[in-house]
Amino acid sequence: MRRLILAAVLMTSGVVAAADPADSSTFALPDANALVRACSVPPEHKLYANAMGFCHGVLTGAYRYYEATVTAENRFVCTPNPVPTRTVVMNGFVAWAKAHPQYMKDPPIDTLFRYLEATFPCKK
Repeated sequence: MRRLILAAVLMTSGVVAAADPADSSTFALPDANALVRACSVPPEHKLYANAMGFCHGVLTGAYRYYEATVTAENRFVCTPNPVPTRTVVMNGFVAWAKAHPQYMKDPPIDTLFRYLEATFPCKK
């Protein structure tokens, strides 16, 4: 299931590589570390707007795909009320990923959903 989410996101998004925190000429998302770098670009970086748009797009797209393909009774991540902003989720993901370096070489969407499950679990 997580591999399907990753495939869908990769097919629709340009991605950041290892050399520059936000090199918009590169289209590769080899691991969670690349996504964390893109979501961590400082505001003064020349590609900040591109990186933030990309990061928000990946995070939102992955979650919306999850909502569309996983029935409510099978979900392990549930949206809290009030719904956090994209920036809150992005910053939380970056902080969580940096605190869990064992997942930085894993597929980025797998790591994103580990964070989401730990932060926004469904109450069953």
